[in-house]
Amino acid sequence: MDPIRIAVVGVGKIARDQHLPAIAGNKAFSLAATVSPRDPGVEGVPHAKSLDELIANGPAIDAVALCTPPQVRYDLAVQALSKGMHVFLEKPPGATLSEVVALESRAEKVGATLFASWHSRFAAGVAPARAWLSDRKIEKVSIVWREDVRVWHPGQAWIWEPGGLGVFDPGINALSIVTHILPRPMFLQGATLEIPANRAAPIAADIEFRDTAGAPIHMDLDWRQTGPQSWDIVVETDEGTLKLSNGGAVLTLPSGTEHAEDMEYPGLYARFASLIRGGRSDVDVAPLRLVADAFLRGHRKLVDEFHD
Repeated sequence: MDPIRIAVVGVGKIARDQHLPAIAGNKAFSLAATVSPRDPGVEGVPHAKSLDELIANGPAIDAVALCTPPQVRYDLAVQALSKGMHVFLEKPPGATLSEVVALESRAEKVGATLFASWHSRFAAGVAPARAWLSDRKIEKVSIVWREDVRVWHPGQAWIWEPGGLGVFDPGINALSIVTHILPRPMFLQGATLEIPANRAAPIAADIEFRDTAGAPIHMDLDWRQTGPQSWDIVVETDEGTLKLSNGGAVLTLPSGTEHAEDMEYPGLYARFASLIRGGRSDVDVAPLRLVADAFLRGHRKLVDEFHD
């Protein structure tokens, strides 16, 4: 079977750190091209400054991985789908829920695969955590996601603009895990969003959710963390406490702690290849919907200006 010829659109930090190595390590794919108006791309691989240029001049492409900021992804996805290309959407899948729904409908009409990726769901501890929680009563959940934006997103102005999500850019990773491992749906009850006076998106958030059985779920997000970073989810159940730490990589159960190799992006690309070969799409917007609810219902609190 011939490999899937894929182009990476947007050659920034996440593309170089995660997408390109994952593609190189998966025999189902062949890196056919890169696209970026600024980055020169990868030595020996055809490069275009825009998707228009790539489509006009080649080489032929079967799929694209859109690693651009979410505010510009919709038009690129529409363009790719119109040519019958399969589309991998880096998280979050779009700047709005409506555009993601529109893309899903378009992909179905043209018979192409659309994959809204959530890399944290492929962290080593997530699948066993989901299995362990499946038949237990959830009593309480705590999510603490605190990191230093200057370390992880230096100089990325787009992330502070509308649609960039601010602290929900990392926070949505936690929500992608929680919505996957908890056995019942959850919804927002209230939120306080701390927004720097010179920015459009929050730098911190305190959120209260509950699941449909009434279990409280508290989320603490902060982008001002210095020193050790915190990416932890603690689930208290009727049969003991589960903890996912290090972004889902480490699972601690009453029986002990499990460690495993980080395989998030290789897992994503294995999933994308399986979807393409099976003629299916995977577009779960549950994490993005919860973020939208926080913006819809949350109280906005202005805080000190933030400067990189």
